[in-house]
Amino acid sequence: MPVTDLRCLHLLAAALCAAAHNWPVICLHPGTKRPAGHPERSCPGVGRCADGHHTPEQRATTDPDLIQAAWARTPYNVGIATGPAGLLVIDLDVCKPGEEEGAPDGATSFTALCERASEPYPVTYQVRTPSGGRHLYFTAPPGEKLPSSVNRLGPHVDTRAWGGYVVAADSTTPEGTYEVVDDAPVAALPHWLTPLLTEPSRPAVPLAPLLVPESVTRRARTALEREAAAVAGTGEGGRNTRLLEGARALGRFVAWGEIPREVVEEAFQAGGEAAGLSASECRATIRSALDWSIRTCRPRDAA
Repeated sequence: MPVTDLRCLHLLAAALCAAAHNWPVICLHPGTKRPAGHPERSCPGVGRCADGHHTPEQRATTDPDLIQAAWARTPYNVGIATGPAGLLVIDLDVCKPGEEEGAPDGATSFTALCERASEPYPVTYQVRTPSGGRHLYFTAPPGEKLPSSVNRLGPHVDTRAWGGYVVAADSTTPEGTYEVVDDAPVAALPHWLTPLLTEPSRPAVPLAPLLVPESVTRRARTALEREAAAVAGTGEGGRNTRLLEGARALGRFVAWGEIPREVVEEAFQAGGEAAGLSASECRATIRSALDWSIRTCRPRDAA
């Protein structure tokens, strides 16, 4: 049997194992951590994306038939969509090259966090990453929809929950293989960590109904409504970035003549100001994002 076929079988087994735990999986490009499939910026808006781009999290599945078909001939690495899986994974990363000598890595930071809280270091299912880091798997608290985070718990301590994914054990990159180092049952997220990972609540700011001309295509209208609402609901610390990403995502529809630029600008201006950004900051970000997206997007027929 060819080496590629053996690799496909090995990774297929890893994908089916995750699905058996009711953890939805996604295909990652072979040998990488990047999701397979098109990114939002080049979404064709047809097929399963006819009503808007489907993210890797939305495409994740536990269906054995779909998994069998996906891994039949291609040795995709296996990603686990943590939010739909009901998981929160703590990612303890190593220090990056060039960091100050003696700087704490993720394991050191997390150990110190446990000690400050006078709590034991949790025992749970763990995967070692090729770089030498660790993924600590936990079941998320019932009723909580915790977001992914970066350095929220400490230096080099990230979390993967809703809006994120982790690379499953047995996947490989040029650095090495993701390996199970503690096959303990997946523990519940320690209760004392939940408040540290909960976003402060923001009062809902209702957006006025968008005035969209009838000539606007359905996919452009759907994308605009989704993106503008997402901007309005973003908290401090990520508002401008989310505004930039949203406007960039709509720029291609403007370039293709599916929606007037002024309609997009007005919707994002309202969303950005609802999120707490100043009017001038919104205008500058929207203008820059749309200019870039219109200039760089591919022709509609090639997208």
